[in-house]
Amino acid sequence: MLPIDVAAHSSRWRGRHPLEKALLGIGLTVTAVCLPPWPGGPLVAAATLAVLLGPAGVAGRQLWRAFRIPLGFCFTGALPLLLAVGGPAGPVSLAPDGPRLAAELLLRTSAASLGLLLFAFTTPVSDVLPRLVRAGVPAPVVDVALVMYRIGFLLLDSMAQVRRAQAARLGHTGRAAVWRSLAGLAATSFVRAFDRAARLQAGLAGRGYDGALRVLVPQATLSWRFLTATAGLLAALITLTLTLKGLLL
Repeated sequence: MLPIDVAAHSSRWRGRHPLEKALLGIGLTVTAVCLPPWPGGPLVAAATLAVLLGPAGVAGRQLWRAFRIPLGFCFTGALPLLLAVGGPAGPVSLAPDGPRLAAELLLRTSAASLGLLLFAFTTPVSDVLPRLVRAGVPAPVVDVALVMYRIGFLLLDSMAQVRRAQAARLGHTGRAAVWRSLAGLAATSFVRAFDRAARLQAGLAGRGYDGALRVLVPQATLSWRFLTATAGLLAALITLTLTLKGLLL
């Protein structure tokens, strides 16, 4: 399993209803996107970090390892705003408002990414997908997503085994050997994926598959105290952001 999935399965909030965590995480994400980037972005990011490292119990090292990837995309998306193409200054020049726009985009996207990570670190996918049927998502769509989620880990494990075997046979000692190993890894993974799919289909047919995968869903009830605290946190962030925005202007 991926580290973020391990953290989600062992989270303090594992027993909470996924809707509660979805409202909190997605609510923080939407707030970060809709509020003014300054001071809304830092306030939302600080509140999300406080929840992640505090009540949610996420380890700081785990959070950083997961957050640095979307943070890199945030920086990559903000860099083009620093440049202007064409115009009297030349083919490529610094944009007049480039630093301000790049900083605003970086604040928004980084804070929004933390909100999504809050939901991912506290809610396993296996707890969410079966409940989507009750929300109106067609059962075959949910079944395909659930199967692909589970088989993905098997393929990742198979790829790790192949890479270890290649390294033990000195398959990573030079550039040519690395390229040959990558080609062999891709070919082996492709063949194993079809083999897994065929075995899965045969297994489902042998168990009388009738078009729906029935799995046990952990029982959870909505906590109105948690929902009230979520609404209060979002309202406080909106009020504080708009108040500070008015004072700064």
